[in-house]
Amino acid sequence: MKNIISPLLLGSLALAGCATPSGTVTAAPTLELTADAETVPVGTVNRDAADDPAIWRNADDPANSLIIGTDKRAGLYVYGLDGSKKSFLPEGELNNVDLREVMIGGEKTVLVGASIRNDRANAHIGLYRLDPESAELTLLGKYPVGPGEAYGFCFGQDSGGETFAYMIEKSGFVREITLSFEGSTPSATITREYKLATQPEGCVVDDRTGRLYVGEENSGIWLFDLNADNFEPQRFANINGKELVADVEGLALAPTGETGGYLVASSQGDNAYVLYDLTTGAYVNRFRLVDGTIDGTSETDGIEVILGDFGPDYPEGLMVMQDGANEGGTQNFKLVSWAKIKAAVTP
Repeated sequence: MKNIISPLLLGSLALAGCATPSGTVTAAPTLELTADAETVPVGTVNRDAADDPAIWRNADDPANSLIIGTDKRAGLYVYGLDGSKKSFLPEGELNNVDLREVMIGGEKTVLVGASIRNDRANAHIGLYRLDPESAELTLLGKYPVGPGEAYGFCFGQDSGGETFAYMIEKSGFVREITLSFEGSTPSATITREYKLATQPEGCVVDDRTGRLYVGEENSGIWLFDLNADNFEPQRFANINGKELVADVEGLALAPTGETGGYLVASSQGDNAYVLYDLTTGAYVNRFRLVDGTIDGTSETDGIEVILGDFGPDYPEGLMVMQDGANEGGTQNFKLVSWAKIKAAVTP
């Protein structure tokens, strides 16, 4: 959900952060970086529309990797790393998107999933096939996944290769859905659920460790151990007005080694991005995107990080973030080299 802050209010918050009376929260120092590229705007003009990105890395030809982005009032876009539109699939009201590579009918498939909000009373997920050559999306099916309004969404895969979807329902339910690809089309079965106290949205799964991270927008970040018998979360990070400022929105992973790396969160309330150590849960650093050759970001909803070689512009990885107040009025997504971020935030 947007938590729009005007420039005047941001200035007031900055002054408040410098104050020292007892009980006043002092804002954590925030690095300033600039974007390396941006996508063309989504088609829904001058409204809150762009929401969540996913990244497919082309291992054979990294510079021809693709970005999928939701226009939550219209459908799914596919972009190239130069920000150009490759394709658009009109699907109505979608919110969050994720992808994994799976086998369907004996064929390696780039599976894209999204939360569908056309029916506010009954949550659905949409599953799509991404053609890496044409950059086109093809609908595989739409699946009911319980009552309530679909909101957040992410995939996970366990060590045995089984694929799961996680539906984050607006009233607080976190639902695990087991996906099967035994036939020519996928099937989806609700496995278990847990209800958070207030509205969540962002989620991401660390496939290495079997951990699901969920952002409860006005509370903080929760961690679910997917290997445990019970489906109950532990607190990972609190919204404290210092490192993490409500709303907490998109979540992404920058994994290293067997268990290390960063969890990255959109601190929407002060237009920043926060990094936590995945092993210890400790706060590491924070940054925001400011105006450069390309305008900065504000009011960010969804984010994504994928590490690896994406060609000369992104040799160590890529971060993509939604920009809620793009220059010109119509929202889009910004691209940043992970090498730049890593160099800035590493202590």
